[in-house]
Amino acid sequence: MVKIGVVGYGYWGPNLVRNFNSTDNCEISGIVDISESRLQSVKKLYPDINTSTSYDLLTNDPSIDGIVIALPVTEHYEFAKKALLNNKDVLIEKPMTNSVEKAQELISIAKKMRRVLMIDHTFIYTGAVRKIKELIDKDIIGEINYFDSLRVNLGLFQKDINVIWDLAPHDLSILNFILKENPCSVIATGISHTRDSIENIAYIILFFKSKLIAHFNVSWSSPVKIRQILIGGTKKMVLYNDLESTEKVKVYDVGFSVTNCVEENKILVDYRIGDIFVPKIEVTEALKLVADDFINSIIKRSEPLSNWEMGLEVVKILEAAEESIKNNGREINIK
Repeated sequence: MVKIGVVGYGYWGPNLVRNFNSTDNCEISGIVDISESRLQSVKKLYPDINTSTSYDLLTNDPSIDGIVIALPVTEHYEFAKKALLNNKDVLIEKPMTNSVEKAQELISIAKKMRRVLMIDHTFIYTGAVRKIKELIDKDIIGEINYFDSLRVNLGLFQKDINVIWDLAPHDLSILNFILKENPCSVIATGISHTRDSIENIAYIILFFKSKLIAHFNVSWSSPVKIRQILIGGTKKMVLYNDLESTEKVKVYDVGFSVTNCVEENKILVDYRIGDIFVPKIEVTEALKLVADDFINSIIKRSEPLSNWEMGLEVVKILEAAEESIKNNGREINIK
């Protein structure tokens, strides 16, 4: 039986507790939060779980194997570092940290302590995203030409991070999961409509060594909530709409081919419009699979699907994108 503790019972914490509480071979030994009222809510739902406002409840307990951190990103590094140094396996909410330097230090500690370091990029565990990866891996989509993401809604405005750190990690992790190639540079622009200068609308363009291009539109200022990704391949194209209840993924048998007309110095474009295919999607709750993966990684001492490599790559892109925004959209190399 793997014993875990959860830090943070705010927005995402209750979902994590619910899923870990129903996971085989797992027992929640303690929940920590700075809010007494939130802890009272825990006691009503889970009277047998210990609660505290002190993180020491978890780090000083030698019986606890892993710690789940559901806190604002600015607090990830501090709490994860202390957990790793106290010989605990760690699951951190996305994004991993708010800087590449901090992420690399956590990775170094995890390796030294031989601990699991996992990041909760929940979307890569969804049936829809795993189906898209399957289609790409089987070469049904062909060579990927573009990845176009739209993730917008009205709020929630964050006080410590801008919109790219809040919303973009979801689609950046999806991109990292389904493709084998990492971007080499980024251009990003954004704007703040509040007094705190925290960007609430941003656009990110990622460039690759191949002909692939990726674009991300993120906003807290949209009149409607949209969660959509378009993927264009040389054989087929994909529409992923996360807000669809039954047909989240649609595969379009459409495309184009180009031939050169030497005599007229022009190109000829032929378009193909075929059928639309809606694949069957597994409906298991993604967060339940996240919990299962973390517990199994602890038991088997194995790498989780959403490991530190993905976490670091996402933070690298976010940090470079923010640098680009602060420099009026200058292209920044991703190291």
